[in-house]
Amino acid sequence: MLYHLLYPLHTTFIGFNVFRYITFRCICGAITAFLIMYFFGPAFIRAMKRLQIGQVVRDDGPETHLAKQGVPTMGGLLILVSISLSTLLWARLDSGLVWLLQFTTLFYGLIGAIDDYRKISRKNSKGLSARWKMVLQIVSASVVGLYILLHPGFDGHLSLPFLKNINPDLGWFYVVFAIIVIVGASNAVNLTDGLDGLAAGPTIIAAAVYLVFSYLAGHLVLAQYLQIPHVPGSGELAIFCGAIVGACLGFLWYNAYPAQMFMGDVGSLALGGALGAVAIIIKQEFLLAIVGGIFVLEALSVIMQVGYFKMTHGRRIFLMAPFHHHFEKKGWHESKVVVRFWIVSILLGLLAIATLKLR
Repeated sequence: MLYHLLYPLHTTFIGFNVFRYITFRCICGAITAFLIMYFFGPAFIRAMKRLQIGQVVRDDGPETHLAKQGVPTMGGLLILVSISLSTLLWARLDSGLVWLLQFTTLFYGLIGAIDDYRKISRKNSKGLSARWKMVLQIVSASVVGLYILLHPGFDGHLSLPFLKNINPDLGWFYVVFAIIVIVGASNAVNLTDGLDGLAAGPTIIAAAVYLVFSYLAGHLVLAQYLQIPHVPGSGELAIFCGAIVGACLGFLWYNAYPAQMFMGDVGSLALGGALGAVAIIIKQEFLLAIVGGIFVLEALSVIMQVGYFKMTHGRRIFLMAPFHHHFEKKGWHESKVVVRFWIVSILLGLLAIATLKLR
């Protein structure tokens, strides 16, 4: 919005020329999102307490989590507001890619909000049925896949981080692939959101890495030099990623141990869906498995645990899944688990950036 309002005035005042630069608007978007979260966070927490919208804790979870019962949840609503407003303020509104991301993020947020509401109203940890949740997620993800496949300049080719000269074309199957990536990312972040600050930290790192890749993908010269797919207009997605970074930093201010509020499914499903959609749009789908390695491991731990439990009629691989609970059961303090997962995420983020120079 500000780009359209102020940049045309740069001929009158040269200072407005700064709005043409994506880097400037990206930084401003991140700061704006952080400030919205920071200043409105306390009021949001008070409102959730007044409305008695609190966390519902699993009966079979770690005993230390019982103290989290009733802590204000659905903080993801404020995260979504922060991301959306910041993006609308600082991104170019004539970009279809920006609106596609906004739609995906808010739609996944709506799914999460319905899920959270049902949990809170029923006073148990069972929300929206898995079937309906999956159907709604697939519908939204299919929109992204179809847009990419049918939009001029896009196609069904894949980009492989370490094999840049190999670009298999999936054709129409790319829509199915996009669904798998976006739905998988959404649910993986949701599974990771089990400890104070655990989901927010890796999300910040993943969004920061995709901020860099979005900017590079939108720059023809840099994309050709680094041998990554050039996606016209994707530079504006860096502003969206910057807003995610800022919003999650602001949320982490109140979600750090001991948490004053939780993001709920409205936040985790939306953030995961957003990361998956960005990965699809800028053609860096497999990079998400690297930079989002923590999310992948969390999801795999659940799949392995459930599968092994059924095959062996009651035996387990982990003490508890998702596997951040496994380390809690082994005696690690919650903060130690979270910080060590952040460290792994930072290392994976650096590895993801390093793929830019690996042929």
